[in-house]
Amino acid sequence: MKNSIKQFLMIGLMFLSIQAIATEHPELKAFPSAKDGMQRIVIVLPSKGQTESDFKVELIPGKLLSVSAKSQVRIGTSIARHSIKGWGYTYYEVIGSDAEISTLMAIPRGDPQVTIFVQGKPLFVRYNSRLPIVLYVPKGQSVEYRIWVAGENQLAGND
Repeated sequence: MKNSIKQFLMIGLMFLSIQAIATEHPELKAFPSAKDGMQRIVIVLPSKGQTESDFKVELIPGKLLSVSAKSQVRIGTSIARHSIKGWGYTYYEVIGSDAEISTLMAIPRGDPQVTIFVQGKPLFVRYNSRLPIVLYVPKGQSVEYRIWVAGENQLAGND
C-alpha cells in the first residue's frame, strides 16, 4: 500500500515538473507578455526526432458554451500569425468575434443543453519541438490542439 502511494506521488511530481518546464521554456524570453484582456498559452511539443516533418499541429480556437444538443454551433474566431521582429519567431493571436453562430433550427422548448467546446476556424502549423507554440487568446476563450501524422504512403498526383 505504501509503495503504491509513493508511486502515485512520484507520478504527480513528474507531471508537475513537466508543467513547470512547459511554462519556463528557454525561448519564451523572446515572446511578449500578454496584453490586458488576453492570456498567453504555451504549447511545448515532445521531440519526434528526424520524423517531425511527418507531423502537423492543428490549433483550434474556441470556448466552452452551453448549447442545445440538437443545434450545430460555431464561433467567428480565427488565428492570425505574427512574427517577432529581430528574432524570426512566430506567435499566434486569436482574433474575431466569439459570438455564437448557430443553425437556427426550431429547438423544442425544454430541449436539453450540453456544455461543449465550440470552435472557430482552425489553423495548421508545422510541428517543431525546438520552439514553443505561443498563442495570445482573449480571456474566456481557449485553444485546443491535435497532432496529425502523415500516412505511410506518399501518392503522386495525376496530370
